[in-house]
Amino acid sequence: MPVIPNPRLEGRMSTHDFIAIGLGPYNLGLACLTAPIDELDGVFLEARPSLAWHPGMLLESARLQTPFIADLVSLADPTSPYSFLNYLKEIGRLYPFYIRESFYPLRSEYDAYCRWAAAKLPNLRFGQTVTAVEYDPVDERYVVRVNTAAGETVEYRARHLVLGTGIPPHLPPAVAGLPGDAVHNSRYLEHRDALRTKRSITVVGSGQSAAEIYYDLLGDLDRYGYQLNWVTRSPRFFPLEYTKLTLEMTSPDYVDYFHALPEATRYRLESEQKGLFKGINADLINDIYDLLYAHSVDGPVNTRLLTNTELTSADHHDGAYTLGLRQVEQERDFDLRTEGLVLATGYHYRVPEFLTPVRDRIRWDAHGRFDVARNYSIDHSGRGIFLQNAGTHTHSITSPDLGMGAYRNSWVIRELLGREHYPIEKSITFQEFGAPAGVAS
Repeated sequence: MPVIPNPRLEGRMSTHDFIAIGLGPYNLGLACLTAPIDELDGVFLEARPSLAWHPGMLLESARLQTPFIADLVSLADPTSPYSFLNYLKEIGRLYPFYIRESFYPLRSEYDAYCRWAAAKLPNLRFGQTVTAVEYDPVDERYVVRVNTAAGETVEYRARHLVLGTGIPPHLPPAVAGLPGDAVHNSRYLEHRDALRTKRSITVVGSGQSAAEIYYDLLGDLDRYGYQLNWVTRSPRFFPLEYTKLTLEMTSPDYVDYFHALPEATRYRLESEQKGLFKGINADLINDIYDLLYAHSVDGPVNTRLLTNTELTSADHHDGAYTLGLRQVEQERDFDLRTEGLVLATGYHYRVPEFLTPVRDRIRWDAHGRFDVARNYSIDHSGRGIFLQNAGTHTHSITSPDLGMGAYRNSWVIRELLGREHYPIEKSITFQEFGAPAGVAS
């Protein structure tokens, strides 16, 4: 494993083959997969002081929606020492996981696994806030300027960049600038105790996070005595589509098909396919019903579940919120008053401001988003800047899928090396997504 020089020992500039910005599971997976490759010298920059994967949603019973084999490395290299199974073996939990007989790790377990892997890598730099990325045409390298937690300014240089800055929390326009103590689901755990003291709590959202929070609060309903509401604009509580032929859409075959479609078609499909990766785990939906049923034995449950209901406005006064709601199918408006408000309203990608100096080197589509090539590059050269996640408009539902992270990193590594290091699957599905070759008119 190559030892990456510490820039503090080198002065204020260090040069590498590639620089990865952001340390979520995808760039962490890239760090693991490049660790044994002597020809590649990369450095990974993260603004936070340490690695943390969705810390606000590490509920005790919450589990991943993807199997354990969708870890940082296994689908690229099953023999990697950074696999989830090796993690379990090292900490003495392999047999308990085996006896548990579930493919799906707990979220807290996955977070601990990621921190375990990060602790083994010498080229991760925490407390490093990227302020600007520029390009040096003489040296033909990207120049990444960083402010460190120690107050220093550091400069990194590399021929390649990998962007893994994540997708920040999204708040709908109705609550933009809203005063009070409303909580986005990404910070739920740190505010849970305060929420439990409210006389009423409303969860707004339709996906897995909203369901996990509602279930968590529902379990404490009798103990704390609050009124609990769940508001979703979806017409019902949609389960995540997880049948096997649908799962074939998370495949190289479907990426090839989707990426080759016209841009307008891809954008239409992106909107239509949200239920394929933003639905609720079916077991959790059933658990919620069972818990509601158990509570109802002693009488009516102090909760309301409102479907087809859109949040149109919000006001905060005298320690409570008045939510303006609209029942979409009936076209009826009504208000709901609540003291606690949890916004499980998802995440939207924003182009990092530090890319402004190199915008002219990046390809953009007609919608103003990255024009991501099939090899995950976004620059005009086709192998200078690569994107992790944030590509549902070009690479479909595979973009946020943990199981496709190792596959995408195998592509990126091939581009960095100029050769295929980890075998990349070409076709794995039984079904055909496009018209058969040679028969379309």
